[in-house]
Amino acid sequence: MTDVNEEVRLSDETAPSLPEAKSWLRTHLAQRRNPFNAIGEAAASRYIETLPGIDPVRWAEHWLGGAAEFAAAAERAEVDGDRGTALENWWQAYQFAFLGRYPSPIHPAKLAAYELARTYFARVCELENTPVEQVSVPFDGRTGEGDSVSFLVARPPGSGAARSPIVLMWGGIDVWKEESYARGRLLRERGFATVHIDKPGVGQSPVLAGPDAERQWDPVFDWLRSRNDLDADRIAALGLSFGGYWAMKLAHTHREHLTAAVNWGGGVHLTFQPEWQEKSRNASSYLMDLMPARARIFGGTTFADYVARCPELSLLDQGILDLKSCPLLLVNGKDDQQNASADIHLALEHGDPKTARLFPGGHMGSGPVLPTIVDWLTDRLGQPATEGN
Repeated sequence: MTDVNEEVRLSDETAPSLPEAKSWLRTHLAQRRNPFNAIGEAAASRYIETLPGIDPVRWAEHWLGGAAEFAAAAERAEVDGDRGTALENWWQAYQFAFLGRYPSPIHPAKLAAYELARTYFARVCELENTPVEQVSVPFDGRTGEGDSVSFLVARPPGSGAARSPIVLMWGGIDVWKEESYARGRLLRERGFATVHIDKPGVGQSPVLAGPDAERQWDPVFDWLRSRNDLDADRIAALGLSFGGYWAMKLAHTHREHLTAAVNWGGGVHLTFQPEWQEKSRNASSYLMDLMPARARIFGGTTFADYVARCPELSLLDQGILDLKSCPLLLVNGKDDQQNASADIHLALEHGDPKTARLFPGGHMGSGPVLPTIVDWLTDRLGQPATEGN
């Protein structure tokens, strides 16, 4: 099995051959790494071996073939009244459709796959034992921006009358709110409600990335304060990959709303400099389209588009790092080639004291990373408060 740091580095400008792509996919499936988050291994293996190409049209059509197979099985199960089988098949249909849009819907064929993925995920939301609420709240956007913020609310099993503490979650360039739902399972088992939102520039976010895009969270906090079944006095932000940047920023700009925040693998300052972007443009954690997927968060398409805008995100240059913050945990893999792990050391030199942990491996680390994060959040947010306490 190839180690993450020994993989062939695949250029964003020179597409890998089909055999190289299949080898990359086999390795990521065997290690259960993104984009194979919670997919059925046998079916995924079968579709890897029959993959006809990685151009957007053939890629999307191939994985959507698998999605259609599972969607048909889910519909049959629903007719038979077998809720459990229907749920599992809708879940797999969604996983395959997500692969069809991976890493980002930069082509109409991948955009169609993304829309189907959301459709299939909506069926999952309805059939889960603890149904997932799909919420849309008004957003006072500027010209050219969206007019609403959409997010998912997943409550812990058996929460009953308890007012659940909340963990806001989002991913990065390619892992969006539907994908972060699976990552939140351990948190829900601990008694947290998880709220899943798309970071600026991806999915259904109403805004592109930019120096003040954190305003998209304002109506979300307002909505949370209006709920009697959720504890808006105990909210944490957990950003994964590039999304860790936004958790880090909210820890400072929205600290009055947050009990704690976790930056899991996101940049702070060094990551956004042209020198690092040139170094990381061939990161092996992506099979294809890394630079177009990155550029898309700013509304661009090329490496030049992305690198021209990146520096404006620097929390150091914005003066954010020296502001007060809620309690912060910074986590990453010490050998990250996608985002600079040295940003953690830089962040520790500014502002309020923070907690940090570097794990072995590349981007986001390997080993018990998520359990470590969940333990830290549990220590700070505590357990659900029962009604009347």
